[in-house]
Amino acid sequence: MSADPVPLRRRVAAEAVGTALLVAVVVGSGIQATELSNDVGIQLLANCLATVFGLGVLIAVLGPVSGAHFNPAVTLAAWLSGRRSGDGPSLREVAAYVPAQIGGAITGCLLANAVFGRPVPAFSDHDRSAPHLWLGEVVATAGLLLVAFGLNRAGRANLAPAVVAAFIGAAYWFTSSTSFANPAVTIGRAFTDSFAGIAPASVPAFIAAQLIGAAVGLGLLALVFGPSARQAADPSVPIAAVPAAR
Repeated sequence: MSADPVPLRRRVAAEAVGTALLVAVVVGSGIQATELSNDVGIQLLANCLATVFGLGVLIAVLGPVSGAHFNPAVTLAAWLSGRRSGDGPSLREVAAYVPAQIGGAITGCLLANAVFGRPVPAFSDHDRSAPHLWLGEVVATAGLLLVAFGLNRAGRANLAPAVVAAFIGAAYWFTSSTSFANPAVTIGRAFTDSFAGIAPASVPAFIAAQLIGAAVGLGLLALVFGPSARQAADPSVPIAAVPAAR
């Protein structure tokens, strides 16, 4: 553990602020893209690029404070994987991180609506209820966990800002769901009736798929790196973010 750990209140603040800014980037860039172009491909590309750049910056800046989870699936996976070794977050930290992430996601979405003069809030009518979309979320979340935690196990956590953001950018395009991969962000995006929105009725199934994906990701991590692989012990090292991780 770090000799001088960051106080929990500051870590929680970093998670709330980071998740809020991440969702503001995702939702705001989606709104901007639809105002500038009628081409859906260009809209998705603009949304993707803004998310990749924003996510990378947020991990680099806030990772040393909280680990830059910004994602309840990541926080829960870190707790589960660290229970035996003692290098993961405690249950108390999980209970503080998750509400902060959800509250931050909703706040960021409302902020993006306000910035572009949209109703605050405005629940989305973008239905995303289909088995292939749920499968996309399983794949995206499993991949995110494998990449983020795999960096730690391989001793390459310093690459997290670039590598995690790059994976989310790629997953925008190779998953049918455009890679939400984040329960908090999914909840937050229900509060915007715009390009990045998701209908509230579609949220529970997306979250269920993401949690399944997180479990699959941990299984793949053990399969690839082995149960005794090295894990970083310093919680100030960013282990994941995101999404896209959105």
